[in-house]
Amino acid sequence: MFAGLFVVTKATQQLGLLDSLTGLPNTPLSLLGVTVILSNLISNVPAVLVLQSLIPKTDTQAWLLLATGSTLAGNLTLLGSVANLIVAELATKSGNNLTFQEHLRFGLLLTLVTLAIAYFWLY
Repeated sequence: MFAGLFVVTKATQQLGLLDSLTGLPNTPLSLLGVTVILSNLISNVPAVLVLQSLIPKTDTQAWLLLATGSTLAGNLTLLGSVANLIVAELATKSGNNLTFQEHLRFGLLLTLVTLAIAYFWLY
């Protein structure tokens, strides 16, 4: 599954399917927003691979925001990180059902608070 994420990400880049994102991350807050959304749609590592081409190599704060945002955004939903899916599967095998909604109930507040702290720390 993890390898498949990289294949889909590379194909998406080569087909230009995400070209419409080019103008979106033009401010720190919009970069953070796009990072959070993509991290929860395609997972956090592929999101970084997609967004890396949109950030100037010399913009250290944007790189730190991308790294922090993608990492913390992975806590929002079960789809935000492959690690979340692994934990949910192991929990199910041990008799504990971790649903998408149950994860979101804790993940939403945790993600919003930690992203706000990170944003104000960096900017």
